[in-house]
Parts: sequence; C-alpha cells; structure tokens
Amino acid sequence: MAIKTKNLILGAGIAGLGASYALRKRREESVIVEKNDTYGGLCSNFEINGFRFDRFVHLSFSTIPEVNELFNDSCSDIYRHTPNPYNLYKGIWIKHPAQNNLYPLPKVEKELIIQDFMKRPSVDAVKVNNYEDWLRLQFGDYFAEHFPMVYTRKYWMKDAKDLRTEWVGKRVYQPSVDEVIEGCKTAETPVTYYAKEMRYPKKGGYKAFLKHLADVSDIRYGYRADGIDYRNKVVHFENGEVAHYDRLISSLPLPEVINICDAPKEVKEASKKLEATCGYHISIALKNKNIPPYLWWYIYDEKNIASRVYSPSLKSPDNAPEGCGSLQMEVFCKENEYSEDELINRTVGHLVRIGVIRQEDILFTHISFEKYANVIFTEPIYDARKVVRDWLSSIGIETIGRFGEWDYLWSDQSLLSGLKIK
Repeated sequence: MAIKTKNLILGAGIAGLGASYALRKRREESVIVEKNDTYGGLCSNFEINGFRFDRFVHLSFSTIPEVNELFNDSCSDIYRHTPNPYNLYKGIWIKHPAQNNLYPLPKVEKELIIQDFMKRPSVDAVKVNNYEDWLRLQFGDYFAEHFPMVYTRKYWMKDAKDLRTEWVGKRVYQPSVDEVIEGCKTAETPVTYYAKEMRYPKKGGYKAFLKHLADVSDIRYGYRADGIDYRNKVVHFENGEVAHYDRLISSLPLPEVINICDAPKEVKEASKKLEATCGYHISIALKNKNIPPYLWWYIYDEKNIASRVYSPSLKSPDNAPEGCGSLQMEVFCKENEYSEDELINRTVGHLVRIGVIRQEDILFTHISFEKYANVIFTEPIYDARKVVRDWLSSIGIETIGRFGEWDYLWSDQSLLSGLKIK
C-alpha cells in the first residue's frame, strides 16, 4: 500500500526527528521513511554480548535551550562529566588541547615549539589561504607540523593546505604566548576545552536522548529511497513501494539525493565536488577496566591509523557488563582502503604494542563501517553546495541536517536544523 502524506521526511536521524517534531507542534502530519530498522542515524548504537557502542563518539554539551529541553523529556537520568580529553603523542600522554599543555614533552622539543611560537608573524602581515597557513600562523611551524597537520591527514583525509578555514570557529583553541610558556613549565594548567560539561544518558546510550522525538513520530522502517520523481511528487523505494507527498524534506547526504533525481548536468557535476570522509569504528570489549581514564583521546602517532578513541564504559557503566571496560576507535578513510586485518593491527594492535591495553584482556573486537562521517571543507565546497541546494529547493526538496546542509554540524545543531523548518 502506497504511503500518502502531506510531509514526507527522508531519514530518521536526529535532523529528521527534529523536523517531524516541529511539524507535529504545528499539528501537521508527517511520515519519516528510514532505510534502517531503528531511528537515530549516526546517533544510534548497537549491542554485542552486553556491550553497547555508539556509532562514533557522542556526548551532549549543547547550550541550546530547546535542544536540552527535548533531551530532558526523553532522558532526565544522566551523567554529567567534566571534560578530560588527552592526546597520545609518541607514547606520551598530553592534556588537551596540546598547544598549551606541553609539560610532558622533552625539554628540547618544548624549546623548539616556543621558539617557533615566538617567531610567528603578525596576523596582518600574512595572507591566510588555507588551513595550513592558519595553523602555522596560530602555532608556529614545529607544533603545526607535528600535531594538527598530522591529525588533519588522519581525520580529514587531506593535507591542511587543501582545506578552507571557515569551519574552524571555536573548535581549535588559540592560546597566548604566556599560556604556551606556562604549559611547558607545569602540568597544573586550567581547563581550556570549549565545553565545560559533557552529558550522557545513564542507560540506553546517546540514542536515549532521542526517545521522545521518536515516540511521537510516524516512522516507517526498511524504506531506502532509490528514486525521486519530483515532478509528480513521488518517492520510489528499493522494497518496491512508493510514497506520495505534498512536501519533501530530506536529511540524506546531498550526493545521494542527486543520484536518485533527474538532475541537470551542472548540478550533478557540482555534487561530485562535495567530499566527505568515510569512517570505521573499531569497538573493543575488555574483561576488566584496565583502560586509560579519559572519556576520549586523540592519537597523533601515524603508526596508529585511528584519529580518536573514546570509552563507552566510562561514559556510562551501563554500556558494559559488570566489571568490564570498553573502547572505540575511529578511523577515517576511503571505503575498502584497509583490510579488516590491517584495521585491527594498526589500531588495536598498536595500542597493545605500546602497552595502552593488554591483548589478554580483550574479549572481542568489532568493525563497523559508515559511508558518511564528516564533510570535508575543500576549496569548491561552498559554491558546489549552493548549486546543489539551490536546485533542490527549486524543485521543492528541502534539505536538513549535517549532510543535508552539508556542513560541520554537531548533533544539537543537526537537531536544530530539523526543528527550525518553516
């Protein structure tokens, strides 16, 4: 039986749920169609043998009142964590952000960093053309080359010179000279992380924050769109069914939408310029709690292909059986770039080899793949994105969420993207 609805929403991720909720508040009907068998998208999770793992790291630090109210409606029983991220650099643990917490480094290396930091030109004297220019201007050559430029290759799959800078915002801390020098002298430095509190449900994983939104939405699972006839306002699905709509709202990645539309050549060409990382999460279940005491940490060593690690069991003990611990490592790359053996050897294996965890403590490892992880901010992104979104808007398709807006949106911003539809 065909679906007929005034408002059809593609995708039951956090943005799609937000759009459904906003429409419901206005007493407008909507149906969400979702390819998977559950809601949440990248904010969802999975369970194996009593261990729960989110799909990539998720913690709430939102300051948006409307978002926090909705999260509280779903789950008021939460843990409140003080952020304590660290960095692993050449086997050395360094408080995050590294640029003003360099105390554990050898004296020679600290001196090189300070010297370079002091030699930076004034902001007015340098034209910043790309992210590499920005990093060198902010931190000096040595630190830029050994820390953020290394991490950029792992996280964004690009050299820093190939990225624009508009996305940076408050995500990268810019310390004063005095802060850098003080951070080389002592480990007793103030917390300068941009969020002061991280919130996480006591039970159910991050997805528990979305339960109320899902409960009040009409979600149809197992519907993967494979054709959009925008002229007749019909969406076709792989299961053979169709949906008729008056209004179409999509949280799907822009290239995926263009692939199933009869788009003009110039729009298809613009879509091909929109780049995103793929991602693997390598989940580790441990029979004890012998893990680093940090909610999450960053890896600068290129011998380990993971860029970031977090602990589900530290976020909430409910994410692991009694007495057990867990970690999850994030690897950003192209699909099939590594074999499963390579992924395990160059992530989990590396942690074992440097003594961060012990092989005998590992109960199991698990690899999952996400086709879309992060939008990459290469030079053509803004012009290409405008061409694609303007055309979709012209044919009556509204786009929301991280991959619908094609922007660096945190989960609360993605929810707001859905909530603010007109």
